[in-house]
Amino acid sequence: MRYAIAIWTVLIVASMSRAEPLSAGAARIDITPPTGFPMWGYAARKDAPSKGVRDPLSARAAVLAVGKTKLAFVSLDLGRAPTRESMANIRKSLKDATQIETIFLVATHTHHGPVLELRDWPSKDKPYVRTLEEKIVKVIVDADKKLEPAKLGISAHEVPFNRNRHSKRADRPVDKEMIIIRIDDAKGKPIAHLVNFAAHPTMLPWKLFEFSHDYPGFFAKHVETELGGLCLFLQGAEGDLSANPQGAGGPEKFGETIGKFVVEKSRAIKCELAEPRKLQAKERDFKFRARIDISNPLVYAAYAIAFFPGIVDHFEREYREGVRPHMTTALLDGRVGFVGVSGELFTSHAINLKRRARLEHLMVFGCCNDYHQYFPTIEAVAEGGYGADTTVSPVEIGAGERMMDQALMDLLELQGKIRQMR
Repeated sequence: MRYAIAIWTVLIVASMSRAEPLSAGAARIDITPPTGFPMWGYAARKDAPSKGVRDPLSARAAVLAVGKTKLAFVSLDLGRAPTRESMANIRKSLKDATQIETIFLVATHTHHGPVLELRDWPSKDKPYVRTLEEKIVKVIVDADKKLEPAKLGISAHEVPFNRNRHSKRADRPVDKEMIIIRIDDAKGKPIAHLVNFAAHPTMLPWKLFEFSHDYPGFFAKHVETELGGLCLFLQGAEGDLSANPQGAGGPEKFGETIGKFVVEKSRAIKCELAEPRKLQAKERDFKFRARIDISNPLVYAAYAIAFFPGIVDHFEREYREGVRPHMTTALLDGRVGFVGVSGELFTSHAINLKRRARLEHLMVFGCCNDYHQYFPTIEAVAEGGYGADTTVSPVEIGAGERMMDQALMDLLELQGKIRQMR
C-alpha cells in the first residue's frame, strides 16, 4: 500500500432508540491580529507585514447538540485553518472544558489574513497563534453555554456565483450547489445559519496590505442584519473555483448579492428537524508520499525565493514524514452529512462525493482542521496549471480521490450500510 490511513478517533454518538431534543448555540469573537503581522495569501506579497485593518476578522461558532453529544462548526476569517500543533491544543482545551470532540474549523480562505505558520510573532512568549487558539476555544465554549432547544431546516440551490478558474476544457466542472442550514430557537428566531458554498475570496488586490474578511464577511453581515443570529460561511471545495461576481464588483457588493440570495431562501425554509435520533462522527489521518522534497537544499532555496521563509520552514517540517491531511466526517440523523478536509479540494471531488453518497444533503468543507495545500483531481494534474503543480500541491497524484473514497465508506458505515475492516 502506497499510503496509510489512521482512524484518529471514532465517535459513534447519540445512537438511541428514541429521539432526543436538538439544542444549538452560537457565538462570535474578534480574531484580528495586531498591525504589522505578516499577511498570508499571495506569493507576490512575500508575506509582507500588514499596514492596517480594512475589515476586522472574526470567528463565528455554532454548536449542535443531540442529547449530550455535541458538534461544533467554526467559520474563521482566515486563509487557512490552524496548524497541526494548534489543532491539538484546541482539541485538548475543548475536551476539558466542554466534552466537544468533533469540530469543523473552516477557514473562509480570505487572502488578506495573517500567516499562521509563525510560532514566534510578535514574541515567543505570546505569539498570535497561541492567542488565536485561546479565542477559538473561547468562542466555542461561549456557543456551548448558549445551548437552547432548537429547530433545523435545510435547503439547497444551484447558484451562478462561482466559476472554474483552472480548467480550459469546454466541460470544466463547477460545484454550483449552495446548501443553507437554518437553525432557529423554539420561537422561530434564528440562532445561526450554516452556508456551504465554494469560491476563492480573492476579490481584493494583493498590493493591499490590510487585513480583510473579503466577500464572506460582507455576506455574513448582510444575513445577520436582515435575519438575526449568526451566519457561518463554510468554504467548500474551492481549489479550482473563483468568485463570479457578474457585475457585482468588489467584495462588498458581491457579498451583499450572496447575502440577499440567502436571506430570500432562508425565509422560505421550514424548520422541522427538532428531534434527530443520531449524531455520529469519524476522524481520520492520512499519510501520502510527497511529489517534492522541500528538505533538499536546492528545492528549499527555490521555495524560499517564491514564498515567505517562515512558511517554507513550516512545510519542510510538516512534510518530513509525507503529506498528512486530516479528514472529519459527520452524519446528522442519517440524512445530513459533513466532510471536512485539511486542504483545498478541487471541485470535482465534492461533486462526485455528493453523487455517490446519495444523502439528502452533504456539505463538503475545504481548508478545514489544518491545511495541506491543494488536492487536485488526477485529470487536473494531467491538464496542468496552478493548483495542480508541485509548487502548491506537493501531495502524490490521486490523494484526493483516495480521501473521497474513504469519506464515502465512512458515511456509509455511519449509516449502517457497510462495515469496514479494522
